Amino acid sequence: MLPPHRVVIAAFPGVELLNVTGPAEVFSVATRVAGTGRAGYTVRIATADGGPVATAGGIRLMADLTLDEVPGDVDTLLVSGAVRVDDHGVEPVLDPGTIDWLREAAPGTHRVASVCSGAHLLAAAGLLDGMRVTTHWRTAARLAADHPEVTVDPDPIFIREGRLWSCAGIASGMDMALAMVTEDHGPELALATARTMVMYVKRAGGQSQFSVPLSAPADPGDRIDELCTWIGEHLTEDLSAEVLAARLHLSVRHFSRLFRRRTGTTPAAYVESVRLEAARRLLQDSSHGLPDIAALSGLGSVESLHRSFRRRLGTTPAEYRRRFH
Repeated sequence: MLPPHRVVIAAFPGVELLNVTGPAEVFSVATRVAGTGRAGYTVRIATADGGPVATAGGIRLMADLTLDEVPGDVDTLLVSGAVRVDDHGVEPVLDPGTIDWLREAAPGTHRVASVCSGAHLLAAAGLLDGMRVTTHWRTAARLAADHPEVTVDPDPIFIREGRLWSCAGIASGMDMALAMVTEDHGPELALATARTMVMYVKRAGGQSQFSVPLSAPADPGDRIDELCTWIGEHLTEDLSAEVLAARLHLSVRHFSRLFRRRTGTTPAAYVESVRLEAARRLLQDSSHGLPDIAALSGLGSVESLHRSFRRRLGTTPAEYRRRFH
């Protein structure tokens, strides 16, 4: 029998409880469902000193080992995140000890994954350069601003880029773990695990984690926020950077710089995201044909609709409707 797949979850004070226990439970249930005689998973929690850590909700997690005791032949390393919430908004926690350890430990690991704002730690360790990743929508703009060498897509619930995985956090960490079970042991075990946990086994990574306009909540008096609201109400109009800049009486260059600073993305990428969100909702909630959906969402043609779905979601409009209608 093959040895069990070795999973280590790195945690530190303030981590969200479900970011750790959600994926851990998926791996644990998969092992129990597989039964004796079949390789499953061993899951261990590692902290800086090997002691317990208090989670964001106050519940304490017991560690199995210190970060320095993590063996070099780990199959999957999960990095959970933590945030601070105050009057100024949400701030990702960057634990220096964990970041330093990741620089040494992560490169030799077969599979590395961030859960929620754990992506900020991987980025700070220089492990996400040139990669496309996701994180919780509330910290996505900050991740993009702090690490312009990283392509941040705040839309999917999880993304896989080679050996690197990232997810939006909280419940999506369980979706990502279930996808890993599929990769490691096949769809039958993943399906049986999902049924046991009363999970939706086919909540694909391309499914949106939030409605696009929520990524930059409207702030009265903020011209970029007000423009984002206007974009959502005028999807079928010309929304080129030139037209949008003219609405704010700015040069295209200055407008593009301000827009990216506020939203963490370019005007063109934001417009496509909003139009794609509209198309997705029409596929889910209406019986319109693809030509009408392409027109109503502002994507224009069925060909453009297909291109956007394949590029950003890795699926087709028809497949998306089959799954989520």
